[in-house]
Amino acid sequence: MKAHEYRMDLGAAARVAGYFDRIGQHLPLPQHRESFATYAFGILGEGDRKSVEPIAARASGGDEEAAEQIQDRLLHFLRESPWRDREVRREAAQYVVKALSAREPVTAWIIDDTGFLKQGTHSPGVQRQYTGSAGKITNCQIGVSLSLATATEQVPIDFELYMPQSWTDDPKRRKRARIPDSVVFKTKTELAMDLIARAVDDELPGEVVLTDSAYGRARAFRDFVRGKNLDYAVAIDADARVFLLDESGRHHDALGVRQLGLELGQGAFRKITWREGTRPNKKLHSRFAFRRVKPAFDGVPEPMLREPVWLVIEWPDEESGPTKFFLTSLRRRMSKKQIVRTLKERWKTERAYQELKGELGLDHFEGRSYTGWHHHVSVVLCCYAFVVAERVRAFSPPCRRTRQDHQDALAA
Repeated sequence: MKAHEYRMDLGAAARVAGYFDRIGQHLPLPQHRESFATYAFGILGEGDRKSVEPIAARASGGDEEAAEQIQDRLLHFLRESPWRDREVRREAAQYVVKALSAREPVTAWIIDDTGFLKQGTHSPGVQRQYTGSAGKITNCQIGVSLSLATATEQVPIDFELYMPQSWTDDPKRRKRARIPDSVVFKTKTELAMDLIARAVDDELPGEVVLTDSAYGRARAFRDFVRGKNLDYAVAIDADARVFLLDESGRHHDALGVRQLGLELGQGAFRKITWREGTRPNKKLHSRFAFRRVKPAFDGVPEPMLREPVWLVIEWPDEESGPTKFFLTSLRRRMSKKQIVRTLKERWKTERAYQELKGELGLDHFEGRSYTGWHHHVSVVLCCYAFVVAERVRAFSPPCRRTRQDHQDALAA
């Protein structure tokens, strides 16, 4: 059940009312709670555009004067009202975690970022920059997200807007976009660490952090994750260098991970199937090699100061050489198949982004306010959390996995 396929029956209507009551506890005034509900039902409802003006028009029932009043109220709700995004998002996360955990454990946190394409230059954080959403450098904002993942579901629960120094160092831009004084320049990696710290403080379930190489290459990020008592499973670049460890734990000279894969040769790679595909009788599989290594890049050349980790190299059948490379601190006795399954969880983020944008209007915000952007994103995240909880409630997997099952697999 996709977000656009969601239809509320009487039971769902009662649940969404109770859900909004929970969210409403974190909104200080009755008019804020009313505006939140109006905006959220506009996000969940029909209509191609999920921005203020069309939501107000639909809510007014065609009355132009009423539409203008609703539009003014919603704009004030997004740009001016002082409710805290953190508290609203935490409530939504706790709600969806309860639904997810009733079916299967939440085991992974996924850090990723996505682009919000823009035409002008006034939206906070906008500039020409690379985004994987477009696959090129283009005029856009970038949002860094943290998603919670089970074996079958993934739900983004927190976002931060990346603010380039062209914004944070410009007083005029800051004033126009109403950027709080507390907002300073932070790299995407630093924003990701903020998201993780908040999730840890909120005691959300999770065991391993997954990222692409933009985050995985940063030693400070990997060390931060380990310092929070979490494991990591991160992509790294093909030219990243590692110290290969022998059976006694001694290290050899550093070499690039792609070169290491080529030197190992195809005979060192074993076929691993990690799950069923979307087509009948189609299993997802590739060939992988595992080696114990210590990272030899990112500033600390002394191998004794590094933690031994798994290097996972993927060499698909149809390729002339290895194509993907990962480092993970997951336990040494964990099965290789389970490690591969964990690594592959990250690719579900794109589906979540597509639903958030295509069906719930994540990228439809048209305002020029920093606070407005975050308030809009908070409402969308709340709506998506409810839809995912309903999807989990409606569809059960053929095999129920418990947290103990997962822990037994980790210890195997």
